[in-house]
Amino acid sequence: MKQRQLGTSELTVSALGLGCMSMSEFYGQANQQEALATLHLAIERGLNFFDTADIYGQGRNEEFVGAALKEHRSKIILATKFGIVRNDHGEFVGVNSRPDYVRSACEASLKRLGVEVIDLYYQHRVDPDTPIEDTVGAMADLVHAGKVRYLGLSEASAQTLRKAHAVHPIAALQSEYSLWTRDPEEEILPTCRELGIGFVPYSPLGRGFLAHNIAKPEDLDDKDSRRKNPRFRPENFQKNLQLVEAIEGLANKKRCTPAQLALAWVLTQGKDIIPIPGTTKRTHLESNITALDICLSPEDLTHINHIAPLGVAAGDRYPEVGMTWVNL
Repeated sequence: MKQRQLGTSELTVSALGLGCMSMSEFYGQANQQEALATLHLAIERGLNFFDTADIYGQGRNEEFVGAALKEHRSKIILATKFGIVRNDHGEFVGVNSRPDYVRSACEASLKRLGVEVIDLYYQHRVDPDTPIEDTVGAMADLVHAGKVRYLGLSEASAQTLRKAHAVHPIAALQSEYSLWTRDPEEEILPTCRELGIGFVPYSPLGRGFLAHNIAKPEDLDDKDSRRKNPRFRPENFQKNLQLVEAIEGLANKKRCTPAQLALAWVLTQGKDIIPIPGTTKRTHLESNITALDICLSPEDLTHINHIAPLGVAAGDRYPEVGMTWVNL
């Protein structure tokens, strides 16, 4: 498995990570046995970078991932996140990154994961009511206490990154990035590179849309959160499908799938980029790994830039409330 360094930190991770969110909820009901087999196959195939969060399954995802990977703890990099708050009914109620909450959230995650230290601890969303300096200061205290090794932010603006990095080195920024979400290229990616911060794209396959496995919104499970995503709504779906069909045309010429082409494109954007596509299936995992061996020529990249320029997707990437929590 190819390796990449996470920014200027001492974390060396597999060039491809594994997002574990959908193993617990959001994209319909996952088969837990298959999800467990997928985690074990990931280890077997050389992946060592696993991503979860305290809100996924309201803590159940951390418990599941922690237990599944316990025997491999010494050779994996485990990342989790805090900051988004849900109530007992699972509803999203806000963001909290006050120092006292940071400490209590970390203790709860350590317990659920069954570990003594978290390798990479992200602020899941920037809290507009708490100065980032206060939040990162509390996160830094966790590093000094030996409970966290490295710090990360998620969906933070370039300005926030600079403020945070001035308090304590930030190892990674996790934000959405794919052929239909290229916004980070304007300011965020250049800032990460200037500061030596690794970039970890989530949803590099457009929440599965770019894999061309979803023919119409009705193909999604009734409980699938993507039904509420603006890009999956009927008024935007067909326009976005045209993008996928164009990607598929090039993929056919490259003798790969649209998903593999989309993932190969993300991987080609820089050695400091470590995407974490999520999946609950072994077949999808194997397909994603194959993308590491796909070579895109300058002509291929020019063609891709033509069919998938910045702003090509129809619709916002989150519903209205979710969009207020990104790039703060």
